[in-house]
Amino acid sequence: MKLKTFIVAFALAVALFLFGQRHTSAAPKPEFRTVLDLTHTISEKSPNWEGSAKSPYSASNLSQIEKDGYFTRNISLPEHFSTHIDAPAHFVRGAWTVDQIPPTRLIGPLVVLDVTAKVKQSPDYRVSAEDIAAWEQAHGEIPGGAIVMVQTGWSEHWNSMKDYRHADAAGALHFPGYSLDAARFLVESRNVVGLGIDTLSVDYGPAKDFPVHHYTAAHGVYHLENVADLWRVPATGSIVMVAPAKLEGGSGGPVRILALVR
Repeated sequence: MKLKTFIVAFALAVALFLFGQRHTSAAPKPEFRTVLDLTHTISEKSPNWEGSAKSPYSASNLSQIEKDGYFTRNISLPEHFSTHIDAPAHFVRGAWTVDQIPPTRLIGPLVVLDVTAKVKQSPDYRVSAEDIAAWEQAHGEIPGGAIVMVQTGWSEHWNSMKDYRHADAAGALHFPGYSLDAARFLVESRNVVGLGIDTLSVDYGPAKDFPVHHYTAAHGVYHLENVADLWRVPATGSIVMVAPAKLEGGSGGPVRILALVR
């Protein structure tokens, strides 16, 4: 028997032995007690940025089980629709497109900042550096490589496009977001890899020049927008898995966000 063949066979035998040992011994306790889906279902009912009555999302049947023996559809939607990811290339030419974001940056510690009470006082509230300081005083320093999400309570408006966009008579949108100071602190002092929020944008509604988008994109930080059910996740201790569609050259795209809760 050639040496290479022997090594492969030996390695396989060891792997099979260890597999058998693991499954005959007492099952270890799971590290996570539950997995939470932080993703809105994509449909024509999802609010869109423009507020158009006709949804930019469409789905049509290509085949049916009764007729063809299998079921398939053709779908069409913008890259930035429903729960989605903004790749850095969304605002910076030459930055990572969605397929280029390193996979090591798509999983990490989940930090949830709750500013719901402040948003009730002002729908245009912007998360501040002081909010982050208060969170760290209660929970400890945000770890490097974290993905930070802001719970604003805005997802309660998800089923009403009018309320979710919250446009005024002049057409300006009104909903909460991050302040530039908060984003800068999280990127430069805490080395976060992603920012998320339960609104249409990480920039607050009235923003016209999208300062948070420009700054974070220039630093290789992606965004998760229209995140769902953040109220179900503890402030700290969870791991988040971000699974975007791997669209070649994409400025963003649909994403499934899963929180592994200890």
